[in-house]
Amino acid sequence: MDFFGILTMIGGLALFLYGMQVMGEGLSKVSGGKLEQLLEKLTSSKLKAVLLGMGVTVVIQSSSATTVMVVGFVNSGIMKLSQAIGIIMGANIGTTVTSWILSLSGIESSSFFIQLLKPTSFSPVLAIVGVTFLMFSKRDMLKDVAAILIGFAVLMFGMDTMSAAVKPLADVPEFTGILTAFSNPLLGLVAGLILTAVIQSSSASVGILQALCMTGSVTYGAVIPIIMGQNIGTCVTAMLSGIGASKNARRAALVHLYFNIIGTIIFMILFYTIHVFVPFLFMDDSATAAGVAVVHTIFNMFATIILLPFSKGLEKLAYLTIRDDENEQAGQPLQKEAIQILDSRFLNTPGFALEQCRTAAIDMASYAKEALFLSMGLIKEYDKKAAKRVMELENRVDRYEDELGSYLVKLSSKKLSEKDSYTVSFLLHNIGDFERISDHAVNIKEAAEEMKDKSLSFSNKASEELEVFAEAVKDIVNTSFLVFQEEDMNLVKMIEPLEEVIDYLNAELKKRHIKRLRKGKCTIEMGFILSDIITSYERVSDHCSNIGLSLLEISEDGFEAHRYIDEIREKNDPEFKDNIKRFQKRYELP
Repeated sequence: MDFFGILTMIGGLALFLYGMQVMGEGLSKVSGGKLEQLLEKLTSSKLKAVLLGMGVTVVIQSSSATTVMVVGFVNSGIMKLSQAIGIIMGANIGTTVTSWILSLSGIESSSFFIQLLKPTSFSPVLAIVGVTFLMFSKRDMLKDVAAILIGFAVLMFGMDTMSAAVKPLADVPEFTGILTAFSNPLLGLVAGLILTAVIQSSSASVGILQALCMTGSVTYGAVIPIIMGQNIGTCVTAMLSGIGASKNARRAALVHLYFNIIGTIIFMILFYTIHVFVPFLFMDDSATAAGVAVVHTIFNMFATIILLPFSKGLEKLAYLTIRDDENEQAGQPLQKEAIQILDSRFLNTPGFALEQCRTAAIDMASYAKEALFLSMGLIKEYDKKAAKRVMELENRVDRYEDELGSYLVKLSSKKLSEKDSYTVSFLLHNIGDFERISDHAVNIKEAAEEMKDKSLSFSNKASEELEVFAEAVKDIVNTSFLVFQEEDMNLVKMIEPLEEVIDYLNAELKKRHIKRLRKGKCTIEMGFILSDIITSYERVSDHCSNIGLSLLEISEDGFEAHRYIDEIREKNDPEFKDNIKRFQKRYELP
């Protein structure tokens, strides 16, 4: 092989790896995080977990991606280690599908219909369809499908280029000598391990092996140990993802490693022991691409069938390797907290990472609402435990704003669909409002504390008025938070009319307080406290209004949203006026 032959081989390899990456990204976007959500939920039995891991890997075409995702689940406490084991085993079986697809390139027949099954025959058609979608379609879904089609076409073109470049090696004695050395099980295993560890993809390394097999110089005696090594080498990705993670996440990565090592040891001992007594005649035959796919599949199915019943043993082995501290209980899952679910590993699958952000934001909203309602209750009856809980919730909401905001910024730099970009913007808009609502809860709590410390209380009339105001505020908070959670475009129209009524109540309570002050029925000191409370109430309603308007502004029908905002500000919307009248009647002051 001359210099240009080597260049062609490297170029084919580059296209092969790039095509696999583009296709994988496209598949991930099309799934929109739904596959990862299935992984999170449907792992109640070992068999179901295996089938699920296999199915997800078949779709996203990467056992490494599936395993890294599982490490993230375990790290964030979403999934127990025992649930993760089945998925890891299933991922190993699912990754064999790639080798079967690549093996189609070795089909040889004069039949027109059989020739159509060759990827080199139909991949140009897929490329044309993909490029057409990419150039002329405006829909994100079709563009993602185009990425899958173009990625597959590039992958197959790279495979074909690589195979053609290495064919002359069949006549090079030195090359055939190296391959003969790999017939030594240990050397073959190490070679497969190193190759896969470097490129961090067992599918890609098996594809390279299939390309080499097309030279006709690679025997099954060399192929089998190389495939064993490739299965161990693919564990490097998961091991790297476990660095800096929780103990259970590192254990999940170790389970992946132990599964492949133990499976390889058992398979090779059995296979070569039988070979000694009953020699396999095919060992010296030239391996084919389809033969590589068969060996790859048989090994992974064998390892799963043998080790699945002993999954508890793998779990115990991982616990023995990474022991719990004295104050930890072995086998106890991590407590699920919303901030924990924002694992950096999920950023590689933006659709799922965004769903995690939504979950965290909804929890953040519920904490802010709980803090507000507790603080409002302190006005009536002060309670130290409730006051302490308000501060705890406010601190938690502050932490959410910092961590969730940073995570969303990182997520926004990823390749997102237009819809997902809108959702990121929507969440970033609203977490600031949730944090400010919790701040107002603290202000209300401090006002209640001042009343308690100074033994002050409102008059009966003021208490009744404040109670009506508080009910209106609770109504707008509940409505806006439901709008945020469900993105309800109909319910959002209830927020602005209610906010207008709250503005009226705020002004009216201040007027009535001034009248009582003039008549000597209220003190200036109580007036300051009342002013602080109703100002906090009014500002909470303003933040609720921001939540509703942000949903309208980022909705798909952006023009209609802006027109609606203009109309309600000019008070020209009949529905808006009717809703105001309804809320005025509901929250009429005594």
